Amino acid sequence: MASGVQSRRGKLRIYLGAAPGVGKTYAVLSEAHRRLERGTDVVVGFVEHHERPRTEVMLRGLEQVQRRQVMYRGADLSEMDTDAVLARRPAVAVVDELAHTNVPGSRHRKRWQDIEELLEAGIDVVTTVNIQHLESLGDVVESITGVRQRETVPDEVVRRADQIELVDMSPQALRRRMAHGNIYSPDKVDAALSNYFRPGNLTALRELALLWTADRVDEYLQQYRSEHRIRSTWQARERIVVGLTGGPEGRTLIRRAARMAAKGSGGEILAVYIARADGLTSASPKELAVQRTLVEDLGGTYHHVIGDDIPDALLDFARGVNATQIVLGSSRRKSWQYIFGPGVGATVARESGPDLDVHIVTHDEVAKGRGLPVARAARLGRSRVLAGWLTAIGGPVLLTFLMLTFDPHIGFANDVLLFLVLTVAAGLVGGLLPSLASAAVCSALLNFYFTNPTHTWTISNFRNVVSLAVFFGVAVAVASVVDLAARRTHQAARLRAESEILSVLAGSVLRGQDSLDELLERVRETFGMDCVALLEREDERTPWTCAGSVGTAQGGGHLVTPEDGDVDMPVGDNMMLVLSGRVLPAEDRRVLAAFAAQAVGVLDRQRLLGEAERARELAEGNRIRTALLAAVSHDLRTPLATIKASVSSLRSGDVEWSPEDEAELLGSIEEGADKLDNLVGNLLDMSRLQTGTVTPLIRDISLEEVVPKALAGVPEGSVRLAVAEALPLVAVDPGLLERTVANLVENAVKYSPDDKKVLVKASALADRVEVRFTDRGPGVPDSDKDRIFEPFQRYGDAPSGSGVGLGLAVARGFAEAMGGSLEAEDTPGGGMTMVLTLRAAHGRRPVRAGPAPRAADRQRTGRRPETTGTRTTDVPGA
Repeated sequence: MASGVQSRRGKLRIYLGAAPGVGKTYAVLSEAHRRLERGTDVVVGFVEHHERPRTEVMLRGLEQVQRRQVMYRGADLSEMDTDAVLARRPAVAVVDELAHTNVPGSRHRKRWQDIEELLEAGIDVVTTVNIQHLESLGDVVESITGVRQRETVPDEVVRRADQIELVDMSPQALRRRMAHGNIYSPDKVDAALSNYFRPGNLTALRELALLWTADRVDEYLQQYRSEHRIRSTWQARERIVVGLTGGPEGRTLIRRAARMAAKGSGGEILAVYIARADGLTSASPKELAVQRTLVEDLGGTYHHVIGDDIPDALLDFARGVNATQIVLGSSRRKSWQYIFGPGVGATVARESGPDLDVHIVTHDEVAKGRGLPVARAARLGRSRVLAGWLTAIGGPVLLTFLMLTFDPHIGFANDVLLFLVLTVAAGLVGGLLPSLASAAVCSALLNFYFTNPTHTWTISNFRNVVSLAVFFGVAVAVASVVDLAARRTHQAARLRAESEILSVLAGSVLRGQDSLDELLERVRETFGMDCVALLEREDERTPWTCAGSVGTAQGGGHLVTPEDGDVDMPVGDNMMLVLSGRVLPAEDRRVLAAFAAQAVGVLDRQRLLGEAERARELAEGNRIRTALLAAVSHDLRTPLATIKASVSSLRSGDVEWSPEDEAELLGSIEEGADKLDNLVGNLLDMSRLQTGTVTPLIRDISLEEVVPKALAGVPEGSVRLAVAEALPLVAVDPGLLERTVANLVENAVKYSPDDKKVLVKASALADRVEVRFTDRGPGVPDSDKDRIFEPFQRYGDAPSGSGVGLGLAVARGFAEAMGGSLEAEDTPGGGMTMVLTLRAAHGRRPVRAGPAPRAADRQRTGRRPETTGTRTTDVPGA
């Protein structure tokens, strides 16, 4: 019965090394001995000592679980017996080589999955891994060492480890260990030292391991500070935060911070731009993009933060990333502008506390002034403002006439309230200025007609003075609130529209979807312009050229210079986005600047893609030419040398050859000529495919008309043919199909063992016909299945003179030219199967008995006439 209590998960400890031989396994076994001496139940699940004497000695005294023996491709291989370890259920299991790939047929594909099962069972595991086996570093390691690591482990598996211990060794010490034979056998030492174990490789791998471990330590530190709610900065590592405003001084600040970070090892730069939450600011998107590129080029990171209070937001960000220093620029404000506050730099320095150093850096923009927010007029519409003025001027006059005519003695308080209602109405309708005018007119009318003594500007009662002052103040307050609400409504609508535009633009940037014409068309539609063009020039002395244009300018012309447009937005020194149709307000230029920067980015991306494609074509051409020269120098010369030697021997008068010898020499000549014919044919076929001059002549034929001809040149007894009865006709070019089948059979026979026959099997599946070429050779890993179809590729240990590596490339090219496909699959039990898929013709071949084949045909194909079922025949060859 289950106890109902879930067992704890085991703890994982990983010993990380920079390269083989640094001592990871030795350290693991040392840890096992230490735990064993403390009374812990420790077993060795799997450790491979690689015949290293010191490592082998460390295994003594440790209990080892019997390994599981697995037969694979005729070899007896050993793997960790996970079931045996689970049944033994120790407290700690030592399992070497975390990234190891298990033998096919094992319960798990990778050893780290076996370890996960042990951890889930509550068993602690101590294991090892090299830095080059981390999945995220595969490309980096390949660029350093030139070797692609095929055994990898996901980074997340290593990150989840409860403890990571770095096993470090200097490159010089590791090379000395290698030279002394402590890592590899003596016959492999020289090759290893001159290739993978070069000092530069080892130094780079060591740096990768140190940096990766340092990042994990930093993650643990951040996690600890978060769990314990520690807000103060722990200066374990220099982190320098650079505050950016979007102004040109940002580049100076970033470079200054980079110099500061370079003085200490491991310094980190974090550039941050803080935008207000109420909408877009006046920062230049282009300048921010340049500064972002600069900080990333210098090894730092860029961050965009939203915050209403810039000093508080900057300090919160700095403390959140455990920064030690903040770099800010001297204020660009003029002296009189300090009446609005002390500035960001002074506020941050005052509130930073003792844990953050604040550096104020001078620059060329100091005290040159920066724009201040200016209140914009109310956006209420012309008709509404006109109605407000009519209410403000005409309303008080009409109200005075009505009050004097019908009830002139309702009381001064009531008079004030009536005029106040009118002033509020003017503010609600027309905004600030009409409301102020109404307050002034109403005050004058109240004073002249309703304040004693009347019909004079004198006010005898002080209470009336207070009433008029309160009236005027309330009118001004109401008018200000109405105007502010109107401006905020307009601002919110505008910012919403701008944010939607920028959101769409950002999405297209991330997806890389827009072409230049599409982006310019979007600019034209967004701003309601007639024509938009992106102009460029090499320098100030050269004329402008049009990189892209949409629409037509007024008068039917095109934009060829910035002067031809109504709006121009410079992007750098030599590019300009020009618009024609109307003049844009200044507030629209912020969004236009973002579009301009994106247009330049799209143009650069298109040109880079074009250059990359041309470079790829040139590289492919160079590779093919190089391979062709290599083929001509060896693979073509070998049969030529055989032919020449045989002919020279036959023509020699010094030796009298027997009929058997002459037949053998003639056979050598014929064999060499066949090889030459095959090689030259493949070269010509590949040339046709490369130049796109293959034009198949498709017609409906039976496979029996083509396949036997293609098998005529194979060695006797090497191919077994299995063709399903009543196959449909296939729509192919007979000549191309014959060449395709011949190349596939030749390739299969080449790699198949002598005692194993190649099986050629044809069957119908829905609207297609599959021909499968199955061999029992060594097979090809999944990662190389596409590469073997590239020109001039010979996989594995193919013997010299066995071809120039074009057979499969030509076969796939011909198959695709006929509308089919060619793919490689693993053969169950070992080997590889080429699957040739062809289009079936509309009508199926009828099953009918015919005359028996002629003797010559039977001799050539080795078949007997059958009418039903699947025919399986051995092909003796020609």
